[in-house]
Order: sequence, then C-alpha cells, then structure tokens
Amino acid sequence: MGDNFTYVCDPARYAQLGLDIKSLPFCDKKLSYEVRARDLVRQLTLHEKVRQLGNRAYGVPRLGVPEYQWWSEALHGLSRYPTPTLTTASFNESLWNRIGKAVSTEARASYNLGHAGLTFWSPTINVARDPRWGRIVETPGEDPFVVGTYATNYVRGLQDVEGTESNKYKDLNSRPLKVSAACCKHFTAYDVDNWKGIERYSFDARVTEQGLVETFNRPFQMCVQNGDVSSVMCSYNRVNDIPVCADHKLLKETVRQDWDLHGYIVSDCDSVEVMIKDHQWLNVDNETAVSYTLQAGMDLDCGVGEGDVDQSLQYLYVPQYNSLGKNDNDNGVLPLATEKNETLAVLHVDTVLHLMASPVMENVNYTAGCSSVICSDGNLIGEAVDAAKTADATIIVAGIDLSIEAESLDRLDILLPGKQTDLINQVADAANGPVVLVIMSAGGVDISFAKSNPKVHAILWAGYPGAEDGQAIADVVFGKYNPGGRLPLTWYQVDYVDKISLTSLQLRPDDSKGYPGSTKPNRTYKFFDGPTVFPYGYDLSYTKFNYTLKAAPSKLSTKLSKFQHCRDLPYKNGTFKTSCPAVLIDDLRCNKKFKFDIEVKNAGNRDGDEVVLVYSQPPLGILGTHIKQLIKFQRVSVAAGKSKLVHFAINICQGLGIVDSNGNAVLPSGSHTIIVGNHQIVHSIQLTYR
Repeated sequence: MGDNFTYVCDPARYAQLGLDIKSLPFCDKKLSYEVRARDLVRQLTLHEKVRQLGNRAYGVPRLGVPEYQWWSEALHGLSRYPTPTLTTASFNESLWNRIGKAVSTEARASYNLGHAGLTFWSPTINVARDPRWGRIVETPGEDPFVVGTYATNYVRGLQDVEGTESNKYKDLNSRPLKVSAACCKHFTAYDVDNWKGIERYSFDARVTEQGLVETFNRPFQMCVQNGDVSSVMCSYNRVNDIPVCADHKLLKETVRQDWDLHGYIVSDCDSVEVMIKDHQWLNVDNETAVSYTLQAGMDLDCGVGEGDVDQSLQYLYVPQYNSLGKNDNDNGVLPLATEKNETLAVLHVDTVLHLMASPVMENVNYTAGCSSVICSDGNLIGEAVDAAKTADATIIVAGIDLSIEAESLDRLDILLPGKQTDLINQVADAANGPVVLVIMSAGGVDISFAKSNPKVHAILWAGYPGAEDGQAIADVVFGKYNPGGRLPLTWYQVDYVDKISLTSLQLRPDDSKGYPGSTKPNRTYKFFDGPTVFPYGYDLSYTKFNYTLKAAPSKLSTKLSKFQHCRDLPYKNGTFKTSCPAVLIDDLRCNKKFKFDIEVKNAGNRDGDEVVLVYSQPPLGILGTHIKQLIKFQRVSVAAGKSKLVHFAINICQGLGIVDSNGNAVLPSGSHTIIVGNHQIVHSIQLTYR
C-alpha cells in the first residue's frame, strides 16, 4: 500500500491521492463487507474487472484501488522453517497452529513494509499416496485425516486473529483475518508431476467416487469446514476427463455449496491456458474456456462474461484486518555419550550438517563421502572409510534432496542415489565404533540393507529440517533431546514401484491389473498389507511407554426413526451380516461420542513425549473397505516413572464411518475394533441399530 499505509481505505492515503473517500461506499466501515464489495464491483468497467482477475491485479487508480499481487507463498514460513512432512511427524496440533501464527505475524510485518502480499497460496494438502511423487516434501503425509488436521491448525494459525476466531462469528463473511487468505491446494487428485514423460499439465486422474470422498477430497473438506480457509486452489489435472478448474460439480457444488466456502477459488497458475493447450479439452477457444471456468466456480485467473466476473470479484474483495504493523536405535547406542566417544567422524553427501557435532565435541573429522547427493562415483569412499577406522563413533549423513524430489520432479525408484549404498556398507564394515545413519528425505527410501546390517547401530530420519538442522540433529544424537515423532508416511520396499504405476490412483486391490499380491490392498497403510521397511506411524524413543485402557464402552446403540433407513453393504461369503448393515451418515444426527481414557506410563528413566495413535477397524467381512484408519491422535509429555491419563471423545460417525463403493458415507453396524498404538490395545465396540 506504500510505506505509511497498511490498508486500502486509510483516509490519509486517499487524501494523499487527492480523492474523496466519503464518495466511495466501499470504504464505509459502517456497511457490511458484502455491500462494500458489491459497490466496488459495480463501479468497475468490464476492462477494469478483467484486469483484476489474474494473480497480478492491476488496480483501479481512478478509485484509489492499488495494484495487488495475489501470489505469495507460505508453505513452511516466509523464512526457513522445517518442511511440512517433517513437521507433521511431530503429530503436534498446537505446534502446527503456532507455526501458522508465527508465519502470519511475519507475513503481516512484511506486508506493512511493502515486501509481501496478504494472500498466501499455502498449505499444500494433497495426500501423498506414492513415495515417488516429487512434491511429497510439501505435504503432511499419506493419511487424509492427519493431512486435514494439519491443514485446519495451520490455516487457523495463519488466518485467525486471537480473540476473534471465526468460530465465534455467526456471519463468517464478516470475520477479521490476520492474513486475508490462506489457500488449501491443489484440489483434487493431484499427485503426479512429471513421471516417465507424463506431466501434470495433461494428466487425467481416473478416480472412483469412493476414492475422491474417502481420500483425495477429505483434507480439503476439513480445511474448508474445520479450518474455515478463505481460498481453495484447483489443480492442473483432469479428474475423470474434466479439468478440475472447469468442473462445476467439484468447484461450485462441492467446495462452495456443500462445504460452504467463505472466500474464493483460484486456479493453479495458468491452469486455464493448460486446459486449452495441454488437455485440449473440448477444443474450445480461449474465451470459451475462461467462461467455463468462471461458470464452474473458479474466481481468480482471468475472465470474460460479465455476470460471472462480478460474482468472482465479490468473492475476492474482502476487507482485511489491519491492526498489525525417530530414530532406529540398536542396543542403546543412541544417544552417543561424549565421555565414551572423544573422536567423531561425520561423513556427509551434502554440506547441510557441517556444523552438526561442533557444539558437542571438538575432535570432529568431516569427510564428504560423495561429491554430491547423486554420488555417481566412489572416489571419496576410501577417505570416508579411513576416517571411520580411527573414530570412536561415526555418523553418516545420506539420503536425497530437492534435486531428486521436488515440484515437477517425480522419482523413478525409491533407492539411495548412486554409490551411497556402497558408502554406507563400506564405512559400517570398517568403522571402529558405533555407526549412526542419518537419512535426509521427504518420501521414503528403501534402506533395508542398513536396517538389517548389524554394524549400522542406529538410524535417524531427519526429513528436511530448518535453519538449525545441525544443532537439532546433534541434540537428538547426543541425547540432549529425546525424540518423540512418528513417520507420517509408509516406507515401502524397492519392488513396490515395479508393481504399481505412479499414474494409477487405485487405492484398493484390482485383480484385473495384478496390483500387489492381487488380493492385497495396495496404497497407503489404510489399504496396503504387504511388507514395509518402516510402517506408517513408526517411532522409537529413549524411553519406553506402556498403555492401559480405562473406561471404554463395549456397546453403542442407536434408535432409528421412520425417516432413517437401513442400507445394504457387500460382505464376503460366510461372514456374519446384521439385519441392518448400515445407515447413511447424512441421515443420522451424528451427535453421539464414545469416550475412553488411555493411561500412558513412562516405564523408562528418561522424560519423553509419546504420540498416542487411535485407529478404528470396520466389522470383519465388509468388502472393499480399509484395513484400518486413524481417527484420533494426541501428543503427551510424561516424566520418567510417571503416568498421564489421555482423554479421547470421538464422534461415532467420524470414528466408525466408512465410505461405500458409490462414495456414500455410511455408519456400519457390527463389531468395530479400536486399536491404540501398535496393537498395544485392541478393544471391540458393538454398534447396533434398533
């Protein structure tokens, strides 16, 4: 807005421009936001309107409306924060929210200094269904519920003004916002960028209605309904032959009407042009394509067709708040004790951890091991081996980086690049003392060889950390901090990529295509039951936690009215099916919760944090449903030798519901199983209708 103005309708600003603010109703704070936006739109010419619908809005000088750049990013901060995949591993909702608050404060300060906008096209909340997708680094993992929970907390951190949260407003269109819009992207079924010549710009995602409702759309629904996000971005790809940005059912009917979006829908950059040039959808011309997208519900890109343009602009013009100028640890090797390890060899394939051990130890020998993460030759392995031979302990930093997995860069395999495997094996074989392997990556890497190597004593996954990465990892390795994270992704074995194409969005088994084991579910922990390197939710700690179940119900009963009808579900032959197999969730009030407590005891001698994961498993015999699904999680700190009671209250529809083959959310009757942690607790709840 200029050096001295933090919002458009500052009277001093208009005085400086020589314009009469009193003649402009859109600057009258006594009027509602909706009336003010409508007044502004009505004063614009068609040419002026069109010039506001791209990511660069050119402004309207005659009305004192300045230029504005809609495109700002805040994926994991304006500065350097840990990437979302690593942040998600904390399973810490309050942390996710605090990061959003810190980012929005930084954003407001930058905006007031003229260095940033107030609309941030973040977070990325696509479900990471395959480890080869390059943009996994931007995502909160593979579980739709966790991804949606992350989105809700991060968005509320970005948008909510403390004390005036949106859940306190009857009219959500009038709520104040700290940044004027977070944006949940990329809606929907987008997780192929550039794989074997197949690009996102022309990719047609073939998805069942069940897959959309259950997996791909769920985080976006949570982001809109629970996070009250102000913007949703439609993706480049088609879904079942229709470009998402021109899909009336997905945008206008689902996002705006069914989910009740309070804000605008924006295209991924140049999606309309992509629709014409790459998808060649219906062979339409430019003007017709733009008209289709506006009619479908997209608000920001470019446009023709004045009625649709007016509606889009009204969604865009919203006054803004303006008052702010784990590791794998063999036989207790970790944490390393400095009194036993006076000399340390740090072998790295990149330079990000060059100062990792210096705060702790003085006698550190740094050796490259490989000249780059690609590690195309083994010329430096000998030097690394020599360093390990004379050190009391050796740390190997290996993995991948953004030259291997990133936007527009999907992987062909899930192996360590080049000679990294040789480096690790040779160094481990020659090492004088314990060997700690640190893996840098977002997506999973098959390191089965290291996991099974008795000379690799500990494995620490570090993701892609923030600016203090070396210090943070040193704190874990040397025991200053007791790690308490869990993997937000399944780490598959190398042959996984040979059994299923990245372009297949099939989540369940498909015998006709011979997907893994043909009878085995094939994507994410919810549907895959084959061997893994590390399963979803895997963790270790420097202490041990034990669980005890307290006060859990064993029966739940719901009385149906004459307007609530039973629905059939397909069952395997020979399995028991109740007389009322399920009821449509939309027909239920869904106001019941089942409650229980978990006593978490720290049975070790170190204070620590534990993430309690609660899964539900549907009644046995239902065809085509998930193996299990995460329904609740909570992070708790427990002192050594102490216990804490963790309370859970779970809505029965959200906790026990499934999505049938037609995409309907239903609540099945029968014996549901609650699983806490890694089968530390298994409890049955019988749900009946009467």
